[in-house]
Amino acid sequence: MKQKLVEKLLLILVPLVAFESSAEEMRFNMTRGVTDISGQVYDLHMTILYICIAIAIVVFGLMIFAMIKFRKSKGAVASTFHESTKVEIAWTIIPFIILILMAIPATKTLIAMEDSSSADLTIKVTGSQWKWHYSYFDQGVEFYSFLATPTKQIEGGEIKGENYLLEVDKPLVIPTNRKVRFLMTSDDVIHSWWVPAFAIKKDANPGFINEAWTRVDKPGVYRGQCAELCGKDHGFMPIVVKVLEEGEFDTWLEDQKVIAKAEAKKAQAALAVTLTLDQLMSKGKPLYEARCGACHQVNGEGIPNVFPAIKDSPIAKGSISEHIEIVLNGKSGTAMQAFANQLTAEELAAVITYERNAWGNSTGDAVQASDIYSHGE
Repeated sequence: MKQKLVEKLLLILVPLVAFESSAEEMRFNMTRGVTDISGQVYDLHMTILYICIAIAIVVFGLMIFAMIKFRKSKGAVASTFHESTKVEIAWTIIPFIILILMAIPATKTLIAMEDSSSADLTIKVTGSQWKWHYSYFDQGVEFYSFLATPTKQIEGGEIKGENYLLEVDKPLVIPTNRKVRFLMTSDDVIHSWWVPAFAIKKDANPGFINEAWTRVDKPGVYRGQCAELCGKDHGFMPIVVKVLEEGEFDTWLEDQKVIAKAEAKKAQAALAVTLTLDQLMSKGKPLYEARCGACHQVNGEGIPNVFPAIKDSPIAKGSISEHIEIVLNGKSGTAMQAFANQLTAEELAAVITYERNAWGNSTGDAVQASDIYSHGE
């Protein structure tokens, strides 16, 4: 009898052990990730899954046993009782105990996930349609991160790359072995910063600050994306995090400070330069397609009743000052963002010039960086 019981237990345990060893590699299962928190989340997920499997086996097992054992064809007669204090106590106490057993590890994990205190580095993450802005607190380093997948791949003109729609021009860079705190917010609608490898999925709400944190021990490149339906180009808002060894990160951070100063000097020098219309158009076309084309469309025709057209518009053909104003400071109550802090004066001048002369607008206006600077004073 004992031997048969052991054999039955082995029949149950062996598949469970095999499942556990291969569960991390299953395509549709949660991934373990690369942080301690992500490991805790994965273990919690598997624990709850096993509890649910056990409950399902017991419940459905009893149902199937009852249907077979007490079926009418075998002469079973249904009992005519109702109300049973013992049964009611049992089906109240047992689920309560199960919930407590599930709540204890879940609570521990949730508390650990929300503890962003004693961080070594704080980064503000701001979502906007459809890009991320990263600002390193007290470091003087900030930048926007845009989708880098070529338009031809998106339109089907080229073979899609390995990281299709999950590649950016400037990744977020963080160090290993340091606690990094993230402050999440938004410029417009609700976004959600999601990196599965870190077990972070936190909403970025306009007017509010949410917190998250991570500590990564393994260098590498980790990818995610916006997990909130934030508009028509929701699928074009990826996240790429590059994790460097501590020494490499410190070097990178110092380099960024030097680059920022150099770009500031370059932008200042550009104010004294006068570019030709052809030069401005050449510089403005790729900038427009990357920054404005998602809403106003590459052909400048916009989306009726959603995003206005630039082609033949009163803005593009009207006052230069009004055109500069709306590009610099946006328009409240609409999806039109302020680009004053997103582009340099030279880039803004090139985009506005392109909008005023592309698609048959042909105003002949050549807006210069100095015009942008004087307007903002």
